[in-house]
Amino acid sequence: MATDTFKITIHMVSSLDGYVAKKDNSISWFETSDNYEQGISVTEQDANKFLKTIDCYVMGARTYEHALELSKSYGWAYGDVPTIVLTHRNLPVERSNIKIYSGDLNKFVNEQLKPNYRNVWLVGGTKLTKDFIQLNLADEIRQSILPVILGDGIPFFDHIGRELALHLKNVTVHKSGMVELWYEINR
Repeated sequence: MATDTFKITIHMVSSLDGYVAKKDNSISWFETSDNYEQGISVTEQDANKFLKTIDCYVMGARTYEHALELSKSYGWAYGDVPTIVLTHRNLPVERSNIKIYSGDLNKFVNEQLKPNYRNVWLVGGTKLTKDFIQLNLADEIRQSILPVILGDGIPFFDHIGRELALHLKNVTVHKSGMVELWYEINR
């Protein structure tokens, strides 16, 4: 299914001050009670239609373990979409659509992702975000900012090590007060 429109999107939900989780990895702050009247409402049908455009998720071990824990209460957030966990650890694989990969990231992208997918979302964690940016493997960044300041926690961008020029493609403001920023990475 190789196509010319292959892209890797880094996606993360963060607080206004740039944290993706509290130090204890909790995300209770995801539930906000803000109401912004001029924002848009997204229906479940709209969300499902958009999610169908993503044909592969990539995540690190800690994000995977956290998603597994959350799935006990909320279900597996990534559905039946192929999900690849990048790790050197031996982790449980609880679903047939989950695969584990350990190795060179350039080889992974060029030999496993590009020939098989067109719209890949890197959904965590911060170390993988840094690695994909440093290796010029990511095409865009979508950051969903919730209306909260945590003051401390796990930063979205941690020691990237270089300046990175971005091009703003879109901004979406939701009734919940969440703001989605969509940037293309300039090469």
